[in-house]
Amino acid sequence: MQTLIEPNAWVLQRRVLPQHTDHAGVMWHGAYVAWLEEARVEALVAAGLAYSALAARGLELPVVALSIDYRQALRHGDSVQLASVVEARRGVRIPWRSWFLAPDGRVAATAAVELVLVDGAAGLARRVCRGLPADLEVALAALRRGPPAT
Repeated sequence: MQTLIEPNAWVLQRRVLPQHTDHAGVMWHGAYVAWLEEARVEALVAAGLAYSALAARGLELPVVALSIDYRQALRHGDSVQLASVVEARRGVRIPWRSWFLAPDGRVAATAAVELVLVDGAAGLARRVCRGLPADLEVALAALRRGPPAT
């Protein structure tokens, strides 16, 4: 059994439901993408910044790169831990790494996602932001440190 890979990971606990699976009861690939998005949104909220607060200012965090490596099937009824960490920015990109942990603790899949901050407040012309607003920088720093000790 494998333990959590990163001590500073933010963890989202989910159960594979029928709507997450294909006809064979195996988790559908699109459900992984949706859970990755949910994990990022929930982690950012836990770090003190809601995505909706960014959107209200015309800021967005679109995905510009995504890869998922599947190692073992997740199945209907499985309890899954999705552990995610935010890495240091690379230029304008904000990289996240995630692990889908099966009920037995083994890694079922790994994922890498890169986001960029885009300012759409000027209307249809969206532009990539080189710098980050202070509240997003603070939230990302908190995410890199990991969740508070309980």
